[in-house]
Amino acid sequence: MNDSLITLFGIYFLSYFKFIAGPVLGHAAGYSSLKVILITVAGMMSSVIIFANLGRKIKAFITLKSTKKRVVFSKKNRRIVQIWKKYGEIGIAFLTPLLLTPIGGTLILVSFGTKKRKIIFHMLWSAILWAIFFSLSIEKIISIPFFKSLLT
Repeated sequence: MNDSLITLFGIYFLSYFKFIAGPVLGHAAGYSSLKVILITVAGMMSSVIIFANLGRKIKAFITLKSTKKRVVFSKKNRRIVQIWKKYGEIGIAFLTPLLLTPIGGTLILVSFGTKKRKIIFHMLWSAILWAIFFSLSIEKIISIPFFKSLLT
């Protein structure tokens, strides 16, 4: 397998779990912004589609297997509920690439009962928006001579 394909697959795989990793590693590897955006969105949307379809089953399995009593109203859970009440599924989708993982944001939307179609739609526009923003921002940062010298 070609080294370029392995690198692209690595960027895709990391974007599957942590969105910001795609633009950072893609530009560090020297790929164009368009290629970085496409791979990052593809990685995030792969995890969104899989976990939107399996989310309820995963939640039921975790609940069934969990014997440890967890705090329901933790600080993190309260913050998520506040975001949900104020901004709904749009707010969760918007914040997913920034604060959550694609898997985490998807599972939150599933647990609030959002329909799969809406989860995929909102996560798609969010992924495109943030991939463009991060990719262009990182491209500008990497063009600064100090950072350019670190990469060569």
